[in-house]
Amino acid sequence: MGDARARKRFSLKKLEEITKIKSVFIEAIEKERWQSLPAFPTVLGFVKSISAPLGLNEKMTIAVLKRDYPPRKLNINPKPDAVSRFSWSPKLTFAVGIVLVVIAILGYLGFQYTRFLSPPDLTIDSPKENQIVTGSSVLVFGSTDSDAKITVDDQPVLVDQDGKFSVSIGVSNTTKEIVIDAISRSGKERVISRKITVE
Repeated sequence: MGDARARKRFSLKKLEEITKIKSVFIEAIEKERWQSLPAFPTVLGFVKSISAPLGLNEKMTIAVLKRDYPPRKLNINPKPDAVSRFSWSPKLTFAVGIVLVVIAILGYLGFQYTRFLSPPDLTIDSPKENQIVTGSSVLVFGSTDSDAKITVDDQPVLVDQDGKFSVSIGVSNTTKEIVIDAISRSGKERVISRKITVE
């Protein structure tokens, strides 16, 4: 192509004016600097546009281009997302599912372990602190963990499946305090005492 341009006595600038193709691209085609050129379809268009002004056979120049042009080495403007594009696959779904299941199991086991090592919850609804009691007994009731053991003044008390308990404790005018003790399966203990006045 360079020889044909020389025969026509066209400068690169002149050929650029005629074809509207930048002279740097024309020169790159002439010197076969493929790495400096755009993708093959664009270069093919350049060659077609250059052939007519230079009096070259278009089919012949296209054949020479196809012979010399290395399309695989020349992807100067690859799509940036061609390699990095994220695609969701069944394998990824499976892996994420496994990770979520493992996290859920570990979280549950961690919660249960912490709960196992913690003292049981204990709420006393009656008697209230400094409550005045008349008669020879006082009703003690409240709630705790369903698997905890409860004693009131060292007397075992049954706990129902909801963790509720209730018991009537005998008192006298010398009784100053009721002690409620909850013990978990791991032996952890929570104690609440209520001061009372018996009349």
